[in-house]
Amino acid sequence: MRIISLNAWGGAMFDELARWIDTCDADILCLQEVTHTPGVGGWTRFDDPERSLPQRANLLADVRSRLPRHHGLFATGDAGPVQDQEERWHQEDFGLATFADETLALVGTHTAFIHGEYTEYHDAWPADDRPRVALAVRVFDRRARRFVTVVNLHGLRDANGKVDTPARHAQAERLAGLVTDAREDGDLTVVCGDFNLLPDSRTFETLAAVGLTDLVRDADTRTSRYPKPVRHASYLLVSDPDAVAKFEIAAAPEVSDHRALVLDLHG
Repeated sequence: MRIISLNAWGGAMFDELARWIDTCDADILCLQEVTHTPGVGGWTRFDDPERSLPQRANLLADVRSRLPRHHGLFATGDAGPVQDQEERWHQEDFGLATFADETLALVGTHTAFIHGEYTEYHDAWPADDRPRVALAVRVFDRRARRFVTVVNLHGLRDANGKVDTPARHAQAERLAGLVTDAREDGDLTVVCGDFNLLPDSRTFETLAAVGLTDLVRDADTRTSRYPKPVRHASYLLVSDPDAVAKFEIAAAPEVSDHRALVLDLHG
C-alpha cells in the first residue's frame, strides 16, 4: 500500500500537480489546503494579510476527476471570500481531503476539530489562528489482510512562527484523542499532514504516547517555491516502523511549496 501526504497549496501549481496526481500511484492520498467553491470552477484569488495567491476554485472536484476509482472525502474547517478572474466574489470552503482507492474496503471515517471550531464565514481571511480539522479513514487492505487507519491533518498556523504554544499543546492532545477514537486495536496507524511545527515540538511526545513514531524528524519538507529559511512543516508518523518498506520526502517533481511524503508499506 502506498500512502502519500501533500499540502496542495490550494492548487496554485495545478498543471504540475495534475500531472503528478496522474502518476503518483497512491492507494491513499491525503491532501491539505483543498478548496471547494460550490458552482465555481477554474481559478480564483485568495488574500489574507500576509499573502495573495492563485487558487483553484474547486480543487476537490479537480482531484476527484483525476481519481475516478478513489473514494473522495472532504472536511472543511472554515469558509471565506475568494475572487474569480471576472472579479466576482464567491464563498470558498477550505479544508482537507483524503482519497482512498476503491479496492480498499472503506470501513470507517472520523473527523474532529483539533483547533477551534467551524467558522461559517470570514469577512476577510485571517493570517493565523484559523480553525483546524482532522480527517481519519479506516480501511481494510485486502492484499495485506490488515486494517489501516490514516489520519490527515493541517495544523494550526501562527504568524509568530512554528514554536510550541499552549494552543499547539491543546491541539496535540485533541489529535491524540482523535487517533485513539478512530482506530481499533491492532490497526496499523498512519498520521500525516502539514503540522506547522518544528521537529522538537512536544506534539511528537504526545503522539509517541499513543504509539506513533515520526519518520521525518528534522528533514527539509519544503520546495524551492518556499522562500523562508525554516524548512520544517510536514510530518508522517506510523505505529509500526517495521511495516515500512520505503519512505521518501520527494524533492521532485515540485507541485507545491511543500514536498510530498511518500510511504510504501510491506505487503
